[in-house]
Amino acid sequence: MIPRFVPTHPPRRPKPVASWRGLIGERARTAVYGWSELAFETDHIRRRVLGFNVHVLLTPEAVQRVLLDNAANYPKPGIVKSLLAPIIGQGLLTADGELWREQRRIVAASFTPSAIQERRALFAAAALRTMEGWSEGEVRDLAAESTRTTMLIIAEALFGGDPRLTSREAMAHIAAALAGFSQPRLQALAGLPIIPIGRKAKAGRRGQLYLRETLGTLVADRVEVRVPDKDFLGLLIRALRERFPAEQAVALAVDNAATFYLAGHETTANALAWTLYLLSEQPELQEELAGEASGAIASDWQESPTTDSLPRLYAFLQESMRLYPPVPRFDRQATAADRLGEAEIQPGDIVSIWPWLLHRHRRLWDDPDAFVADRFAGKRERHRFQYLPFGGGSRTCVGAHFATVEALTLLALWLANWRFVSIGQAVRVSGLVTLRPVPGVLLRLERR
Repeated sequence: MIPRFVPTHPPRRPKPVASWRGLIGERARTAVYGWSELAFETDHIRRRVLGFNVHVLLTPEAVQRVLLDNAANYPKPGIVKSLLAPIIGQGLLTADGELWREQRRIVAASFTPSAIQERRALFAAAALRTMEGWSEGEVRDLAAESTRTTMLIIAEALFGGDPRLTSREAMAHIAAALAGFSQPRLQALAGLPIIPIGRKAKAGRRGQLYLRETLGTLVADRVEVRVPDKDFLGLLIRALRERFPAEQAVALAVDNAATFYLAGHETTANALAWTLYLLSEQPELQEELAGEASGAIASDWQESPTTDSLPRLYAFLQESMRLYPPVPRFDRQATAADRLGEAEIQPGDIVSIWPWLLHRHRRLWDDPDAFVADRFAGKRERHRFQYLPFGGGSRTCVGAHFATVEALTLLALWLANWRFVSIGQAVRVSGLVTLRPVPGVLLRLERR
């Protein structure tokens, strides 16, 4: 019998603390830090934060009403848009209404099952390329390895393999851009102009500028036909120019390039890193899944294995994303009065949806803090809005299937060839936009 395993999570207080405590210290740097035990067993939390009424929704029924049944009443909040505008402008992640629908229709064609099938060889090639740098017995940071690999995949799959997106300089700038969100978040909440103050904020701003300028150059290369325009970015530009004025089309192309570059590698990299951490802490399970991966590769090898040939690894990945959801929270803002369960929602109120809380809620899951390997095995009865690794409703992540097949391919190939051994290093959760393992996932590599 597999022993019960409760992986790392931030400490919890018995009772909630004042809202202002979320604006300083670790709570200002890590989205999931500082929740009380109450948040994992109640149905609704209402707080007042810097002039805003904030409703934390903790029932799947309330989440469904916001994301699906009455979604038109709940667009993205203005604060979120102001925070993300310097990086992703009015791209798919931040747009609402008809602008969002038009962009969604355009990009969806690049993420159909058949389109992803064509990229399976690319996933496998990236996995093999990463393994070429590994040596028997060495200790590596598998979080960093995962990030490098997913950056390479996104650059190859969507941007013609442009080296300007995979260099060490690019990686450093992107990491800084994502790490520099804490200060702008506080400024936006307080209604202040977003001005970088301090080393981290200034590095974050430089990272944002680097990304926008680099992607702007990539767009211009395709508009002016300096490079072939048959990749995702080229097709995106062409479709946008058919539907929008030329200047707006170019701006939206840069916005969406930034959206897919960041969302396309950062969230998948973190899902991989957390999964490898969980595998290293459960060596018996790792051996079983390595056997499944080897068998799938041997019997179903075309370019890479599929979700159908890796049922146990797929269930393991789903449980990993339950415990460490790629995006721990997302918000909406009511435009008209509504009722969510027993809560009265007024125009302007923020409704906050936390996969981190829903995925560990005691009324929704048995033993929610524990890793249960077969929790997602087979068909189980559960509300479709209690598990949200890729969001929900019409705005479910358009790249969800891409990310799932990518992650399974990398994990299967790595597990079939290498054993990932814990060295006893403690790992903690960090990050505001995504959940990163800190200080990384340092594991010893053993060749199979």
